[in-house]
Amino acid sequence: MPSLDIAIIIVTFRSAELTIESLRSVDAERSTAGLTIRAVVVDNASGDLPTIAAAVADNGWSAWVTCVLAPINGGFAYGNNLGILQAFAAGGRPAYVQLLNPDAQVRPGAIGSLVQFLESHLDVGIAGGSFENLDGSDWPFAFRFPSMLSELESRLEIGLVTRLLRRWVVPVSMTKKPQPIDWVSGASMMIRSAVLAAIGGLDENYFLYFEETDFCHRAKQAGYATWYVPQSRVMHISGYSTKVDERRAAPKRVPPYWFESRRRFFAVTYGVQRAMMIDIVALLAHALGLLKRILLFRVRSAIPHFLRDLAKHSILWPRNRGVPPVRSAVSGRIAMG
Repeated sequence: MPSLDIAIIIVTFRSAELTIESLRSVDAERSTAGLTIRAVVVDNASGDLPTIAAAVADNGWSAWVTCVLAPINGGFAYGNNLGILQAFAAGGRPAYVQLLNPDAQVRPGAIGSLVQFLESHLDVGIAGGSFENLDGSDWPFAFRFPSMLSELESRLEIGLVTRLLRRWVVPVSMTKKPQPIDWVSGASMMIRSAVLAAIGGLDENYFLYFEETDFCHRAKQAGYATWYVPQSRVMHISGYSTKVDERRAAPKRVPPYWFESRRRFFAVTYGVQRAMMIDIVALLAHALGLLKRILLFRVRSAIPHFLRDLAKHSILWPRNRGVPPVRSAVSGRIAMG
């Protein structure tokens, strides 16, 4: 039997040293029986490429690593789409494409576990695994699609409400068994090539955040399920490039592109009218949650200026109601079969 071709896509932005360590972890998995593993590294116009290219040459990785310089920093979706196109052009159609963050390192068997699962579950189009923090502690989460009720729960931050709405809480603490889920983190996401042929790549209208949520939602609409496979384990240093979601850091102001991505996801997924209702609920719930923090003298633990920024970027404003169609360089350029 011919080995399965696996293309790893790593998009880097000022993460050269971490990218090299990520490649080193992938290199250790290239001896996995039945797999041919190659990688495409895309530098999103950050200046990382010379350092990474030198490391590729010094380590003798040139036969399996391709380095690409993006002309602009178009964001996570843009960079990954560029890498996917390069992977198809350089080595032909891979069986699977795995998105891997530069601040992520695959543990032994991580790639093979996802391939084995997808090979035995032909109705599953996307698979992601479990994560560990830098200190080795577990981070076993996958996610539900955001909704009006999840916005209510997350903005109020009241224990009783969270318990009542637990079926809609976005982060899900996963078990040790594979199970279906709405979406998995793009820090380590394996995609069947047929999914890319059916729906295209990631939507480049998202600069950062919500792009993998949107991708898994579009895949589900096309009939492809997403599963969490905990046997695949990856170490991930969350938030290294953006500093937005560092897991143990103090709250920081959320950048505008997060709100823009959030707005687009709700508008595309639920329609503009429903997205407006979601924003009304979110604004009211967050105002009540902020009042609770003030009364309990916990304002310092709140995300700075979140309510103001949420209102500014809300789809309630007519200027924010434009919803461009999905934009992906991959769409129409990868054939089925």
